[in-house]
Amino acid sequence: MTPDEARIALAAVQTRIAKAARTATRDPADTTLIAVSKTHDAEAIRPLIAAGQRVFGENRVQEAQGKWPALQAETPGIALHLVGQLQSNKADDAVALFDAIHSVDRPSLVTALAKAMDKADRRPACFIQVNIGDEEQKGGVAVADLPALLAAARAADLPLAGLMAVPPFDIEAAPFFALLAKLARDQGLAGLSMGMSGDYETAVTLGATHVRVGSALFGQRG
Repeated sequence: MTPDEARIALAAVQTRIAKAARTATRDPADTTLIAVSKTHDAEAIRPLIAAGQRVFGENRVQEAQGKWPALQAETPGIALHLVGQLQSNKADDAVALFDAIHSVDRPSLVTALAKAMDKADRRPACFIQVNIGDEEQKGGVAVADLPALLAAARAADLPLAGLMAVPPFDIEAAPFFALLAKLARDQGLAGLSMGMSGDYETAVTLGATHVRVGSALFGQRG
């Protein structure tokens, strides 16, 4: 991706977020755009950084460790979000590298993250991932188990930012986004990490505070 292509792609996504926000009488600044850079190397990421993007998302701790320390040294002020599943044995590494973790979905991970945060004296924001479509193959806590997991996270003093979800593929996403927003309201949580390249505008109109956009910024993988 050339610098010009990166600027054009970033501006297009930002414009669509702003338009969706205004449709819902929301401030566009209330939605953070996370550029999901998983599977992309540093050379593919640098043009977006040069275009002004400062918040990026990765799926895997090990992949992020391989490219982001150098990129962050080149450009201070970059925030990293873990948007993929996290194994409990990677909690220390995740806490050291990421500014936010979007995939807290079980009590054992709550415990591991709390220990890692205490040890590192670093407290990344945490989103509880909800299996909003009740899909067997997906991560996330069941809706019925959400209150108990939130209680465990609060008892462990995790810095709770909100809820995250990935709706079922190929089904209208709006009802799932609306349900996640209701769950967050019911639990007194402000953050909503929802919406990807195919549905982020819908997510913004329904209250997303963070959208996780990959292909609309980086292009489709060949």
